[in-house]
Amino acid sequence: MTGRIVVGYTATDAGRDAVALGVRLAAASDSSLDLVVVLPGEDRSVITPPDAGYDRYVQERARAWLDEAAERVPATVDARTHVRYADSFAAGLLETAHEVGASHIVVGAANGGLRGRHRLGTVASELLHSADVPVVLAPEGARRVDATTGITRITAAIGLRPGADVLLEESVALAASTGAELRLVSLVAIDLPAGIAANESAAMHADEVFVHARAELPKDVDAEAVVGLGDSIEDAVSHLSWEPGEIAIVGSSRLARPRRLFLGSTAAKMLHELPVPMIVVPRTHAKKGARR
Repeated sequence: MTGRIVVGYTATDAGRDAVALGVRLAAASDSSLDLVVVLPGEDRSVITPPDAGYDRYVQERARAWLDEAAERVPATVDARTHVRYADSFAAGLLETAHEVGASHIVVGAANGGLRGRHRLGTVASELLHSADVPVVLAPEGARRVDATTGITRITAAIGLRPGADVLLEESVALAASTGAELRLVSLVAIDLPAGIAANESAAMHADEVFVHARAELPKDVDAEAVVGLGDSIEDAVSHLSWEPGEIAIVGSSRLARPRRLFLGSTAAKMLHELPVPMIVVPRTHAKKGARR
């Protein structure tokens, strides 16, 4: 196995989406899975006094949920299960990721989202403000994607801001480990009057981005370069082609604290229209060989 992937599990469709995506990612990258259910920590509110019988029941239910999750993992993928106690679900996932040296944390969208789209819940939002490892967001309906689809393409939304080199490095590494194609996308929202001037402005911006990106790519790595144009970032995303086995990867905001995530405005807008999973990478994420 080349790595480990933590999956946050709840006995909901969102939890099953996370497991399904985790399985595909693990199988493609020859990684193992750590399926995690997080329960309230021992220092929970005094309003709820300790009850050994109730605590035992909750732990048994958590174990049953994990057994259900493990049944969804094919025999070809190594999986371990964990019941964690923490102040929050996100904290428990992050602690587990640190302990096992995970490369990614996978979570599902909040309940109630449109099929194939993202709707950030409390856990995902908290992770996107605190994680120091890449977070993988599984859209609603990911459980319906055939497991044999694998990971066919990695699309990196690139730019020229600080952290772009880290994003590119992570994208190249993920494409190499999964055997997926690599696509570089520059999203351009045209707020100029429609016509030649707007298109020329977009083309100049994209050329500058791609020249910088290609200079950073290893010589043996080939990547397709595409410009996403639209009246808005959401519109630009909707006009791009997306494969069932694709994963989009973005960097966290430049406003994020070092080695922490924070979803920037462009990534947040992408989520509204993105029909595939998204990975958010900390802008100062350590190189693969230097991860915990």
